[in-house]
Amino acid sequence: MSLPIHPSPPTAALLADVLLTLHVGIVVFVVGLLPLVLAGGVLGWQWVRRFGLRATHLGLMVFIAVQAWLGQLCPLTVWEQDLRRIAGQAAYGESFIAHWLSRLLYWQAPWWVFVVAYTVFALLVALAWWWVRPTSRGVGRRTAQDTM
Repeated sequence: MSLPIHPSPPTAALLADVLLTLHVGIVVFVVGLLPLVLAGGVLGWQWVRRFGLRATHLGLMVFIAVQAWLGQLCPLTVWEQDLRRIAGQAAYGESFIAHWLSRLLYWQAPWWVFVVAYTVFALLVALAWWWVRPTSRGVGRRTAQDTM
């Protein structure tokens, strides 16, 4: 999946950093939400049961695991690398943001390690759906009639 835009080199460098920052945010969301959901189930936090939040979490993790099984890189990674090439940068080494966030995000390991890790994590997210059940879409929402 190639880039749908053709920015100038300085714009490409900026967009690559923005994309890397977004990518790290998504990773923090996907990885960080699972322990919060499990803790929230035990501690009675209702926000961890929100259907939209949980569906987004599960959907992202299934997408990541399926990509790994298909041997595909994340589109965000592909786009970021394309932007860095357009900017004339070596991958992940040209700016503070790129340098540090990419060290956090990109690890060196055989591909099978990622396939196993993503699959196990996707299964844990799916099990969390069962352990800490989200509320139905309409449950818990107040309407104007409820307050009368």
